[in-house]
Amino acid sequence: MPQLPDDLDAVAVRTWCSLALEALGRERAEIDAINVYPIADGDTGTNLYLTVESAAAAVEAVFAAHETGTTAPATADAVRAMAHGALIGARGNSGTILAQLLRGMAGVLADGGDAAHLSLALTRAAAAARQAVAHPVEGTVLTVATAAAEAAQGDERELRAVVSAAYEGARAALARTPEQLAVLGRAGVVDAGGRGLVAVLGALVEAVTGQAPVRGPRTGPGKAAAPVDGGSVVGLPVGGVPVPAGGALVEGPPVGEGPLDCPEDLDGGGPAFEVIYLLEARDEQVDRLRTRLDALGDSLVVVGGDGLWHVHVHVDDAGAAVEAGVEAGRPYRIRITHFATESGHDVRVQAEPAQRAVVVVVPGDGLAGLCTEAGATTVIARPGEPPASGELVDAIRRAHAREVVLLPNDAALRHTAAAAAEQARTEGVRVALVPTRAAVQGIAALAVHEPDRGFDEDVVAMTAAAGATRYAELAVAERQSWTMAGICQAGDILGLIDGDVAVIGADVPATARTVLDRMLAAGGELVTLVLGEDVPDAMADALEKHVREGYLAVDTVVYRGGHQRAPLLIGVE
Repeated sequence: MPQLPDDLDAVAVRTWCSLALEALGRERAEIDAINVYPIADGDTGTNLYLTVESAAAAVEAVFAAHETGTTAPATADAVRAMAHGALIGARGNSGTILAQLLRGMAGVLADGGDAAHLSLALTRAAAAARQAVAHPVEGTVLTVATAAAEAAQGDERELRAVVSAAYEGARAALARTPEQLAVLGRAGVVDAGGRGLVAVLGALVEAVTGQAPVRGPRTGPGKAAAPVDGGSVVGLPVGGVPVPAGGALVEGPPVGEGPLDCPEDLDGGGPAFEVIYLLEARDEQVDRLRTRLDALGDSLVVVGGDGLWHVHVHVDDAGAAVEAGVEAGRPYRIRITHFATESGHDVRVQAEPAQRAVVVVVPGDGLAGLCTEAGATTVIARPGEPPASGELVDAIRRAHAREVVLLPNDAALRHTAAAAAEQARTEGVRVALVPTRAAVQGIAALAVHEPDRGFDEDVVAMTAAAGATRYAELAVAERQSWTMAGICQAGDILGLIDGDVAVIGADVPATARTVLDRMLAAGGELVTLVLGEDVPDAMADALEKHVREGYLAVDTVVYRGGHQRAPLLIGVE
């Protein structure tokens, strides 16, 4: 059994991030399902998952940089990486607030990870999150964070006692959120963002104590489940009064009469767009930006510091929100999502929906054009910017069909795509998710798509075509690292086959030939090459010639992928 930490060191931070990611992956769908505030767009769980995924990746990068050394990274490096990763990868309102909570904790934990520092870190985090929100509302993740911080206070307590107390305080506060926020009480659910924070704190308990926190039963007699954390639930008896996992009635005002500190009520509609961007700007510019964005819309959250900020706001004029960012500094990674039917602003009369459509995620503009010509609705996943579930739901709506086949084309998008499919099904669309892991598998699936045959038959054919396509990509190594093919150095060309490093080479053409030979050794009839924007046509000609001369019965097709992460994608069917 691994030694349990006496303080929150770098290894414990790494473990915490990993466990939090696992917990949110398990609970993502349930958190999405109870997302009714501030917008019922069903993506809070997914947004929290993607935010923590970015935080965990940043911590892993710190550890990877120390692989050749004999000591682990400093705690300060790990917690700062966690906070920075969450900041740049934050998604949605809840993810942005979580990023600020982690940033607030990191500012204290960088100086020490004992019980006293952790208690202070939770307090600073809760205060920082409230300060980042333009109009704090009780009954939300802010309330849960404050309760966790208050429960963690105390003299001469061990680290294990502090994290356990914080978790239990958060759970108790979460169970009370339907009393505090009318929209939650009417829906009979707890706050989705608060539910996600409880999962993150539960992971912290497990990282420190070595044991997952004890959870209550998942169901209770006479109650409809509305989950609180990984195992306990808040239920609704027939009378409609929220009941915590233990079964006792919650004392407080009747449902629908709890305090609501925000003048906005979901039933009255809201802004049409969610606008998110990273911003490089000075502090004084951000203060003015907050004032301007607050006048434009609601759900305003601005987090960050030291020249880098993450901006989230709901507005009707998305252009004005971006323009405000331009005036304040340099905005980038700009994301604009139309709430469409949730916000009530999409009042256009639409034509009769088509019977079937395909929605496909593609890594570049070139493949987007190819798939559009084939009749698919596309979502572009730009380097370092995977689409959120809200973008996939919006694409499904744009496809305007009764039946939709969704091709995510990336194993990392499995949770996001599943959340989007679930949301679309609640809107009456029949969605089938084909678990394609690469763009070349999506191309193969799209090639056999026949909208005139039965839906199930079409999905089976597309799934079979994708499954019969082996995939590979070339990448440039960023640092020295151990791989399945040996040790690579920064600048080496890596050939990944079916997601694993199989070839380490010095240049793109030679590595590509080796990868092709490895893949074709198992047989094949068709090779698909997708070239990045900087790869010359001459290399495609040379690879096509290599296949033609070495494998007489194999055909080759070449596509231009445009601006994509990998210089070359390869598929073999």
